[in-house]
Amino acid sequence: MWPVVRERLPAPPARVVEVGCGPLGGFIPMLRGSGYDAIGVDPKAPAESSYRRTGIEDVDPFEPVDVVVASTSLHHVEDPQQVIAGLAALLASGGAVIVIEWAWEDFDEPTARWCFGRLRRDEEGGWLRRRRDEWAASGLPWDSFLREWADEEHIHRAGNLVRLLDDHFDREHVARGPYFFSDLSETSEEDELAAIAAGEIQPTRLDYIGRAARSAAA
Repeated sequence: MWPVVRERLPAPPARVVEVGCGPLGGFIPMLRGSGYDAIGVDPKAPAESSYRRTGIEDVDPFEPVDVVVASTSLHHVEDPQQVIAGLAALLASGGAVIVIEWAWEDFDEPTARWCFGRLRRDEEGGWLRRRRDEWAASGLPWDSFLREWADEEHIHRAGNLVRLLDDHFDREHVARGPYFFSDLSETSEEDELAAIAAGEIQPTRLDYIGRAARSAAA
């Protein structure tokens, strides 16, 4: 996902906050290596000075930043409206939000079967393998299984997230793309794009770029 983020960034040394950077630090190493003043926020973030180990709901206020990045971190927050409002509050006038999300509601059965036929043989606990095994054990049609799983996990629909983002930002860009290839065996981004273009599977990655309204002073 780094190329999606990189092409939308202003020139360094802009100030960037990544929310939901995870235990591996997300994009922060690439951002800092490229000259950005970057901070990652996540309860499980690395215990290093470039990170704050907290949820975005509880983070202490930053000085206004130029960019906020949220990569597959909004669909499972408890209150997306509160979190997205918090993202807007972090941004300086005219700052950008870069969101990469998963549109699980478009993860239809043909897409699922395409993924399940390409699972890594050496990955016992992969999330796609778990979904495949849980589906087989459930005896349910795929659509029913997927809805029940998403409800149990409290996963928010991408369409709802976009509406909340539009409430707080001026939308500049929205697009769909490939999502699964990095978790599959011998499957490249180009392979997934070709399957999408052929109508075999759905594009379930959502890219959203928004801009904070400019203040009158700016």
